[in-house]
Amino acid sequence: MSKKIYLFVPIFLIALILFSIMSPINTLSNDISQKVLRLHILANSDSKADQDLKIKVKDNILKDTAYIFKDCNTLDESIETANKNINIIQKSAENTLKNCNSNYSVKVYVDKEFFDIRKYKDFTLPSGYYNTIKIVIGEGKGHNWWCVMYPSVCISACTDDFDKVLTKEEKKMITSKKYIPKFKMLEIVNKLKNKIKS
Repeated sequence: MSKKIYLFVPIFLIALILFSIMSPINTLSNDISQKVLRLHILANSDSKADQDLKIKVKDNILKDTAYIFKDCNTLDESIETANKNINIIQKSAENTLKNCNSNYSVKVYVDKEFFDIRKYKDFTLPSGYYNTIKIVIGEGKGHNWWCVMYPSVCISACTDDFDKVLTKEEKKMITSKKYIPKFKMLEIVNKLKNKIKS
């Protein structure tokens, strides 16, 4: 019995320390994931041709839908706009594939999905469940491409757009490299949670 207690106490203390460290990060990360809309495009495969095709689909979707999302002022508006205009997004992707002589199918839908920690140019988004416009080309087994549709970081490539939706503390988290190790720890915790749930 005493051996079990000796083992349990340090494990409990480590868990308590980790919880105290990760709890505020987890809260802020959850808040961030509830404030943005991501665009997620999966290529058919990792071949150069399929990856190049993915980028062309991305470029044309951003160009063809810019006018649709430009007046969206909230996340809910952006999600509603995406749902109402799925046919336009679908058509853009299909036209790109057709113009590239590709016979791949393409699926477009608005969903909520789990993302691992992701770094994009000048910011890093923590792992978590995000509202997403998801586009699957062919079998969707290739490396993906993603960006933030709301706020419109995809178009502007400017992190200042996050000022519209994130607090100063949240923006500091995603633009400061010192939080990346904590994001990675949080990702491990979230993956463990997901495994337990499944």
